[in-house]
Amino acid sequence: MSSFESVRAAVRVIADTAVQNEQYFCDLDAVAGDGDFGYSLARGFESVMENWDAIDDSNPSSFLRGVATTLATRLGGTSGPIWGTGFMRAGAAVKDRPELDLHDAHAMIDAAIGGIEHRGGATAGDKTLLDALYPVRDELSAAMTRSDAPHAVAVAVAAAARRGATHTKALKASRGRASYVGDRSIGYEDPGAVAVALMAENIAGLWSSGVNPDPSVPLQKESAR
Repeated sequence: MSSFESVRAAVRVIADTAVQNEQYFCDLDAVAGDGDFGYSLARGFESVMENWDAIDDSNPSSFLRGVATTLATRLGGTSGPIWGTGFMRAGAAVKDRPELDLHDAHAMIDAAIGGIEHRGGATAGDKTLLDALYPVRDELSAAMTRSDAPHAVAVAVAAAARRGATHTKALKASRGRASYVGDRSIGYEDPGAVAVALMAENIAGLWSSGVNPDPSVPLQKESAR
């Protein structure tokens, strides 16, 4: 499997994770939000899968930007602009790159973070999906100094995302609808950060044994933690 094929497989896993965990993500969001995060995310990524064959896959950048456009159009609420911007910036970061390496992966995450920060005005500690993405970027940066196998990097990245998501439990929401409830948001994980962590864990499953399985195989749903 080429690096570009791996990107496509990863996006498919992200989409499957969003759709199959719709209720779980809604339940997380209902604690301090309006409870529709899972619904919005699932509808957006359902649209990505429905339009899969129509998305320009001439190169990684075009593909990611096509995914971004679909998400921005079909993913409702504030999530559409945020997730759409993340994918759009990631695609722009690897423009004209036919194949990708670890440095490109870091560049994509870094660009996605920058775009989300600019679009949503959030930063570290605001209890958003960024609190899971920052550790991912840090782990990719560290991985560039080592010579780990791809599956080891993926597992480490997933562990970093999960640590970030778990840490949001201690945070007070400063952005989004959850910020309206103030201290009541403390003690619960941010649904966006949990979604990032679960997606990273499922992506790591593609390489956990050093062999890439069929990305169309249904994934296990997450259970409440």
